[in-house]
Amino acid sequence: MLSPKSVLITGSNRGIGLEFVRQFLKFVDPPKYIFACCRFPEKASELTEIAKTSPCVHVIKLDVADQKSIKNAKAVVSSVVEDNGINLLINNAGIYRADADIYNTSWEEMRRNFDVNAIGPLMISRSFLPLLKQAAGGRKDEVMSCNKAAIINISSDSGSITENVGQVYPYRASKAAQNMITSCLSIDLKADGILCTAVNPGWVKTDMGGPNAEISMEESVSGVFAILRKLQGEEESGKFYDSTTGEVLGW
Repeated sequence: MLSPKSVLITGSNRGIGLEFVRQFLKFVDPPKYIFACCRFPEKASELTEIAKTSPCVHVIKLDVADQKSIKNAKAVVSSVVEDNGINLLINNAGIYRADADIYNTSWEEMRRNFDVNAIGPLMISRSFLPLLKQAAGGRKDEVMSCNKAAIINISSDSGSITENVGQVYPYRASKAAQNMITSCLSIDLKADGILCTAVNPGWVKTDMGGPNAEISMEESVSGVFAILRKLQGEEESGKFYDSTTGEVLGW
């Protein structure tokens, strides 16, 4: 059963980030705290409407590519959870341009993709690590799981070297880097009892995925949750799962 007491989700103002919030609220035993993070809360109308009727939802200002913003968000979350920490960190925020090829990809776009898709998740994981350790420490006798303490990086099969079909240089390269970060975190945080795994959410009908994508946001998040439920034990850490099939992808 997936039942974390506290969850933090980046990129929660739209797409699957917003759908994560919606579906967590439908749980029989929903989280006590859902920290829904986005760059501009004042523009996140759907998210703020949800928060008005759901006291467990805390809308947090967070720019994943800004160090000060990450520090401020961590301080806000810490003040709410106190010594309980957070059980589940979902690094979901990302950027993508479908027609980025060898001829039109700029230095600036490569840097921006790495900042948001790879460096950001690493720095957020590091910043919130004390809270994840607190949560893990409170459940020392339990096996690794998303109920205990976990970092889930929302990746993409576009970041898989073994599945590569070319093009989209900024996104593919930055997601490949994020996958390496996930693998490193799984090794480095094993002793702390913190699970770290990457999940491909599929090609989703969002602003990023476009109208011709294969699955809906509801189907995507349901698939991700199916993966999260089965992540039990340290052998499930450091994997790269495809939520549409339930299978492990090649890095």
